[in-house]
Amino acid sequence: MVIAIFFITHWFGSLFFQTFFLHRYGAHKMFSMKKFWERFFYISTYIFQGSSFLNPRAYAVMHRLHHAFSDTERDPHSPHFFRSVFGMMWKTKQYYLDLVKNKIKPGENFTKNIPRWESFENFADGWGHRVLWGIGYVTFYYFFATQWWMFLLLPCHFLMGPIHGAIVNWAGHKYGYRNFVDTNDKSQNTLAFDFLALGELFQNNHHKYPSRPNFAVRFFEIDPVYPVLKLLHWLHIIHLSSGSTQEA
Repeated sequence: MVIAIFFITHWFGSLFFQTFFLHRYGAHKMFSMKKFWERFFYISTYIFQGSSFLNPRAYAVMHRLHHAFSDTERDPHSPHFFRSVFGMMWKTKQYYLDLVKNKIKPGENFTKNIPRWESFENFADGWGHRVLWGIGYVTFYYFFATQWWMFLLLPCHFLMGPIHGAIVNWAGHKYGYRNFVDTNDKSQNTLAFDFLALGELFQNNHHKYPSRPNFAVRFFEIDPVYPVLKLLHWLHIIHLSSGSTQEA
């Protein structure tokens, strides 16, 4: 039971901060927040992503490039140019590392108004910290795992962020249904109630309305993160536009 709680907490905690902070805030600026809260969520993202912490600047730039060139050869992670999800994610990793090291100069349109905390990014993005997080996961399992097969879950902890990215980028552009056929890409809505990826698998809806904080569009679709955004807005932690808070 302890291992199950730990795994579920890590899965959804990492996923929440990826969709809330890295994606909806960092890449799309669907809402605003004060500098104190921005840095609070920087640290929270680091804690919950652990060994797979994703640099918010590099993530935001790569995601903006994904939208600009979705499902073309210039897309950093379109599944339609690879035989397997592993090939897609290997290219994604290389592209991400080049952005972290500033080897790619994407232009001002892709870098404008992106959150930046360079000293913390350098601290959190080091391999030493990733190894320490990994040791922490192994230690936790050593003391609390009751069956040998539970240790097979450890690679998921080590690579939690990339696993979420693989699910969204592969399934969200290959499997499901399309509410909008005029998006000039192959995006799909994989699940009507996206409990698995907290709204991220509404890819077709999102590519149609990339700045819309509620990824659900039709009456039967549920984006579980949107009510959280409305609560944080009500608490004055973030600020959604008046139109955003009235969306269904």
